[in-house]
Amino acid sequence: MTENFDAEKADNLPEIEKQWAVKATHQAETYWNLLTAIPGSKLRLTTCDDEIYAAFLVTFPNFNIKNIDEDNFKSEKSKAKWREFHRGLENKVEDHNFGTLLRKRVDGEYNAENGVFATRLQFYAIEIARNKQGLNDIHCKRN
Repeated sequence: MTENFDAEKADNLPEIEKQWAVKATHQAETYWNLLTAIPGSKLRLTTCDDEIYAAFLVTFPNFNIKNIDEDNFKSEKSKAKWREFHRGLENKVEDHNFGTLLRKRVDGEYNAENGVFATRLQFYAIEIARNKQGLNDIHCKRN
């Protein structure tokens, strides 16, 4: 990649989009399988869950992790806050900016109505918060 690369002007190549979709879907399926097998409150998603969680609470103290408002989540003001959040943790999370799927409602599973596009670090921040607060425990089949 060159220093002059401008992501805003880059082409969306269909084969790359398909590869992203396959990887993101696989990640979502894997995570859902974990949530249905192990209480979320017992999961660690990264080696720095506590640091991500603490930074998330400071940066987004009023964020509704139970039901994400997609319009607010994707607003310019929110995007600016998320960019700042990334800057503090980007070296801690591999592929922090990789696109992934995030459930909008904590009480639902992955599907077209309950999914939103997010970065991997956004996914981690929100799902770590959901797990630490015990909100994902409802999905575990062993409850």
